Amino acid sequence: MKSNPVRWFEIYVQDLARARKFYEAVFQCRLEKLEAPDIGADIELWAFPADKESFGSGGALVRIPGVPSGGMGTLVYFACEDCAVEEARAEKAGGRVEHRKMAIGPYGFISHVEDTEGNMIGLHSLR
Repeated sequence: MKSNPVRWFEIYVQDLARARKFYEAVFQCRLEKLEAPDIGADIELWAFPADKESFGSGGALVRIPGVPSGGMGTLVYFACEDCAVEEARAEKAGGRVEHRKMAIGPYGFISHVEDTEGNMIGLHSLR
């Protein structure tokens, strides 16, 4: 592999307005609607802010009729300065904390939270 293994991620949701409100509150950002006429009128994507020149990957919230949200198939970790901050925001925004901030040795700290759609996400920080 010559590049980072993750290029893009999608978090499937049922109520896009509710999910956008949750993620924008937790990460203090604005998601951007992606317009792609070839993907179909029923599919809606809202992308997280991303910089193609920076380390990491981009991704979006996605609503596709018939595709369920929730479950534990894949866990996406979001980078944070201090994951306890986003953990608290997640709770305030209607999510649920599954595992509070915990040390993972020399790799920093993680938290696990459930969003408003039943998806588990990870939060990672070095402090």
